[in-house]
Amino acid sequence: MREVSMFGGRSVMVNEKMIVSALRDGGLLVRVDADRHDELLSRPGAMQAEMGPGRDMGPGWIEVSADSVGGDEQLSSWVGMAMDHNRVVTGGRP
Repeated sequence: MREVSMFGGRSVMVNEKMIVSALRDGGLLVRVDADRHDELLSRPGAMQAEMGPGRDMGPGWIEVSADSVGGDEQLSSWVGMAMDHNRVVTGGRP
């Protein structure tokens, strides 16, 4: 695990893949399983991540508002989903 500057904030990398990025406004960019994308967009504060106005990042990239990751339980839930996806794409490495 390591921390890097990416997407205008600080990102956490696990097995050389980004799991989350803390955004300047206090929100979180989360990398999740694309198959769960639509389901996860229905969670409070979740929206399609964009690289810029009108340029979405595609399935599996979700931005979560600062209000929706303010508590430990909320933050832990999103980080857990990102870690689950990371395990799949990296072949289950710890």
